[in-house]
Amino acid sequence: MQSAGFSLTRGLNARHIRFMALGSAIGTGLFYGSASAIQKAGPAVLLAYIVAGAAVFMVMRALGEMAVRHPVSGSFGQYAGRYLGPLAGFITGWTYVFEMAIVAIADVTAFSIYMGFWFHGVPRWIWVLAIIFFLAALNLLSVKVFGELEFWFSLIKVAAIIAMIAGGAAIIVFGFHVEAAQSAPGLGNLVAHGGFLPHGWGGLMAAFAVVMFAFGGIETIGVTAGEAADPARSIPSAVNTVPVRVLLFYVLTIGVLMSLFPWDRITGETSPFVQIFSSLGIPAAGNILNGVVITAALSAVNSDIFGAGRILFGLSRQGHAPAVFGRISRTGVPWMTVVMMTGVLLVGVVLNAVIPQEVFVVIASIATFATVWVWVMILASHVAMKREIARGSLAPSAFPVPLWPLASALTIVFMAAIVVVLGAFPDTRVALWVGGAWLAVLVLAFRLWVRGDGRRRTLLPDETAPAAVAGLDAGTAAYR
Repeated sequence: MQSAGFSLTRGLNARHIRFMALGSAIGTGLFYGSASAIQKAGPAVLLAYIVAGAAVFMVMRALGEMAVRHPVSGSFGQYAGRYLGPLAGFITGWTYVFEMAIVAIADVTAFSIYMGFWFHGVPRWIWVLAIIFFLAALNLLSVKVFGELEFWFSLIKVAAIIAMIAGGAAIIVFGFHVEAAQSAPGLGNLVAHGGFLPHGWGGLMAAFAVVMFAFGGIETIGVTAGEAADPARSIPSAVNTVPVRVLLFYVLTIGVLMSLFPWDRITGETSPFVQIFSSLGIPAAGNILNGVVITAALSAVNSDIFGAGRILFGLSRQGHAPAVFGRISRTGVPWMTVVMMTGVLLVGVVLNAVIPQEVFVVIASIATFATVWVWVMILASHVAMKREIARGSLAPSAFPVPLWPLASALTIVFMAAIVVVLGAFPDTRVALWVGGAWLAVLVLAFRLWVRGDGRRRTLLPDETAPAAVAGLDAGTAAYR
């Protein structure tokens, strides 16, 4: 992929991608958005994370199968263009960019809230403005710098989560009593405050909108394929960690939190992690965890800029975005995409200045719609690819999805149900209006402005090696 004599560099090694996979599960949706999910469903939110996590795993396996076959920077946008047609590729790519822009605004909003824990009198928008320009500068450096930064960000987050789980479990199991604690820690907190399902099944359904937002951005792993040194190994390794990440970082973590502290006293004014460990009276725990959640927010915004930029680069190569987005800096970075995302994020400055209290819930629900749409298109592209494989025109995949086709069909049904959930509750219904308008604008834009190669199906290199086909295991051979 050439532009002005330069190309995207394969500067991400297995270590970078493995920790990016871990870190993508630990972001604003967990550290801040989990408060809203807990308020809606109570302890039953654990069920929502398990079900949603299973669906996300199937999405990632579908994406992983396509990414190993076609390791391109445009990822699922180009896969949709290849297997579903140019209009689908156009809509998928731009909706992901939209998703990352909205998620990034949510992430910088969360960052400003976390900073308010230390600096009560400073307006949120000042923190938002500062972090935007800092991370934009970092993303203009080489992709290896991005990979190293994400590695250390993710290492801090993973270590903090494990330490928090271990410390919380010790308090619960051994019955440690902290004098300043506002309540007695224990598993009884999961059922003692209105029961396990305090708001009924309706509350559990409402929580899915926030829970799905928490998993948004995990598909960025597929975007790294175009810059991975060895995508055939690093992508499957990263994807297969999804179930462990869901159980460890969400189910176990949230379970420990709600055991330490009554769920109905979580306010959402700051990260529930910070609120709960501050309430236990452990010296400096609140300040340490606030530093961790700030690191998580920085990591999330950093990944948002990276993911949107690489998809925009792929769109420009397909004729679905202005050619300027395909320009590469001397360090191998599509610099114009970083500039555009910086401009978009400035909207977050305005929102945090005008509606600081409501902005997070609104943008989280809109991001959920965009996320679910992208995931449905990934699944649909994968189904179309499998049909081509079955017709004999493609070599069998080296990394096929499990339980095909039943699990994929059930996942698509689940995603459709999430869209229904968004429309069923007043505080998330705005997502359908905004999302519907966005899709309509994209269809119109495709009809009016896309010409030439942009109207043709995407041509992708197929890197399914004969050796991989010959070395299939028994399970894959059965699939054939």
